[in-house]
Amino acid sequence: MWPINWRRWGIATASAGAIFLGILLMIGWGSRYLLPHHYEYHKLTAVNGVKLHVLVVDPERIELRAADQPLGRYRVYGINGGFFYNDAVLSIAVNNDQPIQGTAGAYGSGWYNAKYARGTLVWDGATGGFSVQVASAADELSVTDRSRYFAQGGVSMKLQDAAGWRAAVEAEHLPNPDEDRLRSGLAYDADGQLWLIVTPTRCTAEAFRSAVKATLADGQLVDGIFLDGDGSAQLNATETKLNGDSRDLRQIIVIR
Repeated sequence: MWPINWRRWGIATASAGAIFLGILLMIGWGSRYLLPHHYEYHKLTAVNGVKLHVLVVDPERIELRAADQPLGRYRVYGINGGFFYNDAVLSIAVNNDQPIQGTAGAYGSGWYNAKYARGTLVWDGATGGFSVQVASAADELSVTDRSRYFAQGGVSMKLQDAAGWRAAVEAEHLPNPDEDRLRSGLAYDADGQLWLIVTPTRCTAEAFRSAVKATLADGQLVDGIFLDGDGSAQLNATETKLNGDSRDLRQIIVIR
C-alpha cells in the first residue's frame, strides 16, 4: 500500500471544495440575474446602411408597462414604448382594456393617443391576429374580447402602402420625420410573430421604414408602427443593450 500524501490530499480536497463553491455561486448568480430567453434576437444592416436590432416574440409574452427610469435599469427584456411628456403617457398603452397607469379615460394614463388619432398596433388574443387601427382612444379599438388584447399606440408605417405611408405620417404627426434621429418600431408577420425593432443609426423615418420593410422577415412583414425615437429608442436583450441617451421612459414593452 502506498503511504497517504496528506499534503496533496488536502490540496485536492480544497480545490474540489473551491470548484463546488464556484458552481453554487454561478447557479445563484444565474437564478438572480438571468431571465428566461423568450425571444429570437437578430442584428442586421439594411442596404441603405441602417442597422437594426430586433427581438422576435410570441405576442402572448408581451406586456405593456409604465416606467420611470431608463429601460437599462430594469431587469427585463424589451424595448421602449410610445410617446410621453413628463409623467404623462401620450400613446395608447393598454393591456386587456386597462391603461398602464391610472384609470381608463384619464389623461396621461395610456388610454389616449393624445391630440391626434394615430396608428395603434392591436393584438386580438381571441383570434390571435394583429391589426393597425387609427384611433384616438382605446375604447375606439375593434377587438373580439376586451379582456384578451393589448394595444400600443404610435404612428402608422403602412408597410403595404408605398404611395400612402407618407401622408399617414404627416396626418398622424410623427415627430421629426425628415431629421436623422434614432428610431424604434413594432411590426408583425404573417405567422403571427411580433418584431420589436430599434436602430442605433440616426436616420429619417423613410430610411427606417425602408430598412424594416426590405430587411426583416425576408421582406414579408405585414404592417407596423413607429414608436418614440431619438433618446427614447432603447432596447434590452441578453445579446446587447441600446441606451438611446439614457433618458427616463414612461412606457416600455416587456417580454415576459
